[in-house]
Amino acid sequence: MEDEELECANSSSEKRYFPESLDSSDGDEEGVLACEDLEVNPFDGLPYSSRYYKLLREREDLPIWKEKYSFMENLLQNQIVIISGDAKCGKSSQVPQWCAEYCLSIHYQHGSVICTQVHKQTAVQLALRVADEMDVNIGHEVGYVIPFENCCTNETILRYCTDDMLQREMMSSPFLGSYGVIILDDVHERSIATDVLLGLLKDVLLARPELKLIIHSSPLLVSKLSSYYGNVPLIEVKRKPPVEVVYLSGVHKDSFQSILQLIFEIHHSGEKGDIVVFLACEQDIEKAYEMFCQEGSNLHSDLGELVIVPLYPKEKCAAFKPVDETEKTCQVYQRRVVLTTSSGESLIWNNTVRFVIDVGVERRQVYNPRIRANSLILQPISQSQAEIRKQLLGSSSSGKLFCLYTEEFASKDMRPLKPAEMQEANLTSMVLFLKRIDIAGLGHCDFMNRPAPESLMQALEDLDYLAALDNDGNLSEFGIIMSEFPLDPQLSKSILASCEFDCVDEMLTIAAMVTAPTCFSHLPHGAEGAAMTCWKTFSHPEGDHFTLINIFKAYQDVVLNSTSEHCVEKWCHDYFLNCSALRMADVIRAELLEIIKRIELPYAEPAFGSKENNLNIKKALLSGYFMQIARDVDGAGNYLMLTHKQVAQLHPLSTYSITKRMPEWVLFHQFSISENNYIRVTSAISPELFMQLAPQYYFSNLPPSESKDLLQQVVDRLSPLSTTKEEDACDKCPDTAEQRCTLQ
Repeated sequence: MEDEELECANSSSEKRYFPESLDSSDGDEEGVLACEDLEVNPFDGLPYSSRYYKLLREREDLPIWKEKYSFMENLLQNQIVIISGDAKCGKSSQVPQWCAEYCLSIHYQHGSVICTQVHKQTAVQLALRVADEMDVNIGHEVGYVIPFENCCTNETILRYCTDDMLQREMMSSPFLGSYGVIILDDVHERSIATDVLLGLLKDVLLARPELKLIIHSSPLLVSKLSSYYGNVPLIEVKRKPPVEVVYLSGVHKDSFQSILQLIFEIHHSGEKGDIVVFLACEQDIEKAYEMFCQEGSNLHSDLGELVIVPLYPKEKCAAFKPVDETEKTCQVYQRRVVLTTSSGESLIWNNTVRFVIDVGVERRQVYNPRIRANSLILQPISQSQAEIRKQLLGSSSSGKLFCLYTEEFASKDMRPLKPAEMQEANLTSMVLFLKRIDIAGLGHCDFMNRPAPESLMQALEDLDYLAALDNDGNLSEFGIIMSEFPLDPQLSKSILASCEFDCVDEMLTIAAMVTAPTCFSHLPHGAEGAAMTCWKTFSHPEGDHFTLINIFKAYQDVVLNSTSEHCVEKWCHDYFLNCSALRMADVIRAELLEIIKRIELPYAEPAFGSKENNLNIKKALLSGYFMQIARDVDGAGNYLMLTHKQVAQLHPLSTYSITKRMPEWVLFHQFSISENNYIRVTSAISPELFMQLAPQYYFSNLPPSESKDLLQQVVDRLSPLSTTKEEDACDKCPDTAEQRCTLQ
């Protein structure tokens, strides 16, 4: 009988397979679900379309398909299953569908299926693809949840989401009772949210024996996962595509020219196939794109056309997919060249890729808790990343991987696995989340890699400065409300402070604009002057935060008065603004406003433009960002950080850079130590305002400096006045800010 079932499971006529014990029907017919040709889709009750059968044949050719029987048996008999397979085996699209079939067979008595992704673009693209394969509607039976976008209903059977969204869901539902199967995909990426989920789900699995956990990982992490979770079944999907690896040494001096030359050589060879180039960072994508645009015009037309496709993984862009049938009718051969960076691997879905060019390095952000700043460091990629890039090459014919490094570099300088983000990032948001979860009794988290003690201490210290913790180290009422916002804790604190200073409307706009991707477009070569002229029309004398409000208000006016979406896009194009980023800011702002209304925080009418409102906005910003202050030490725009001795300059797109007016003291939103030490999104503040709003013990802990001496002089000058004012204030205003912003 088992052999008969296995034969049915592998036959082309099979649509779904469940072991006998999964079949909840009362009849005596054996293997009905296994072998019957289903004409009606059990997920929506409608007949299958012809496209379903076409896609089914393609699915059956995927390497993972051979493991379906083994997976379903292990899913039935075990609580945890680990699946190890390469980037093109099909595990991210097929395994969630099989889990949905399992949940359907037991009538969803334990819940539905959720599959996490590290990158939001991948979650969206997988949901669209799987909905097509299951022959159901996106947003109904299959959906996705990413930050600030929910395309699901209460009836959704299978949802893809980013790992941070499932983590946030645990704040309201700690044991994730809505789900019968949880799939953690791409665990080898080692994002903070995925590592936190791996730890917290250990306790959830003990509390819910019926819950199933599926873990997808690259082979190099399997042994670590097995020791972390104990003796759990492993399904390995082995596939060795015929790939030729070519190591090229001596090209690091001018890698751009080497890449350009290599692409032209491939194109001149006449070998068909698309090319993917992995670069170190997004700035390199822009530089390479400009070079290709200049040099590509010299190609002979009879060789075909080179189509350059920049793919920015951090932006919400489409995945690199196969060419549509309509495009194939083009008479001139088109070879597409994709320029991307690390994390772009998950967006390459095209089987026509025959050549991969890998520089072997990436620019990573590494957080330094001592100076509270990120450093942009050029590091070798991991051996695991290099292997994934190799796996992107199509298996139907031989592909070539060109490594712009030596074989010795790959074996000696590359680490086996990508470092866990938890060991290199700011942990303040993670600690705030864990403090919130502790309220629900899941505070203990057994991390696969322990975070650095110094980073944890700095995160706790920052939360204490932000008044998010009480005297016992638990979340204060402020901290509970701050955790409700899907934002950086400093930004959440600024929004809470804006309730006190009657500028919530303006602060929500600022929060949305700095959370969304930059609203300024990538500039083509030679357009810098025209763009600066356009952007200058939005500049505000009080600083970049106010300029962002001007841009958003102008965008809203255009949306309100335009007859079509095309008019809005044209306006954005004319002003060199990123339309999709502004749309995202609009969505983010709407969600933040919903949170404000849900927890019933005070909301004042907008008053942008008045002198009092400008001051109130700065007060709200300082309440959250008092740790990010810098002073112009020489009058020439060289800003020294208040907390350490790093010197930085204003970003070229800053209002002050464009108007050539350099304020002495500024509050900044972002700073990274790199070749160009820029502080981004800056607004002028006064030292008096800083001393009024920064916690006294924070000021006391600042290292000795000329800036601290100047601030001390301000304190000495203000102290007689403040004493008198405080005595009057105590009689008139007994309510504190925390009492005004209490969770209703």
